[in-house]
Amino acid sequence: MKKTFIGLLIGLCTTFGMAQSSNIGNWLLYFGNKKIDNRWNWHHEVQYRNYDAIGDLEQLLLRTGMGYNLSENNNNLLLGYGFIKSQNYTPESDGKITVNEHRIYQQFITRQSFGRVKVQHRYRFEQRWVEDQDFKMRFRYFLAFNIPLNKPDMTEKAFYLSSYNEIFINHENTVFDRNRLYGGIGYKLNNYFRFELGYMNQFLNNNNRDQLNMATFFSF
Repeated sequence: MKKTFIGLLIGLCTTFGMAQSSNIGNWLLYFGNKKIDNRWNWHHEVQYRNYDAIGDLEQLLLRTGMGYNLSENNNNLLLGYGFIKSQNYTPESDGKITVNEHRIYQQFITRQSFGRVKVQHRYRFEQRWVEDQDFKMRFRYFLAFNIPLNKPDMTEKAFYLSSYNEIFINHENTVFDRNRLYGGIGYKLNNYFRFELGYMNQFLNNNNRDQLNMATFFSF
């Protein structure tokens, strides 16, 4: 098991090295969750997205929200707000333009377990105000799997495999917006922290993008 994990880790680190000299992007991600009581929680996250390994900002995303558990530790409803600063390259030159976006979103998360396999479904509905653009709405469906490798469950010091697929659907004429497919490895340090390193392909209407994801999850 350890040899398998080390092999996967070496492969992902090699990919990160390639990203430094290619157009593979790198997303640095932080996800926080504060349990207020058995019903309420505060979600917050920061995503620093780069066109390359680091230093060429593509997008800075800040998101927060208040959630309510319909059942303890499961079936969570959340209402939130997001701010997104995008730096888009212009087709005529190597210059960038900055575009700001404000979002309000509603989401529902439910979780299931099938033996060692942990499954999460997330349904999110977004209302988007993008600078110099018309008002937009978008639906997202996120399906994720976590499988512990060296432990029977997602407990302390568990290595695990992680994967997800997320599809984005617009309410406009161009219904399909994008699809994200991700696979990676993770480590749960303790009841507060876990870390993931993975590779994501983002399929859009007119092109594909590949990103290395480095994520920290903090629950307190």
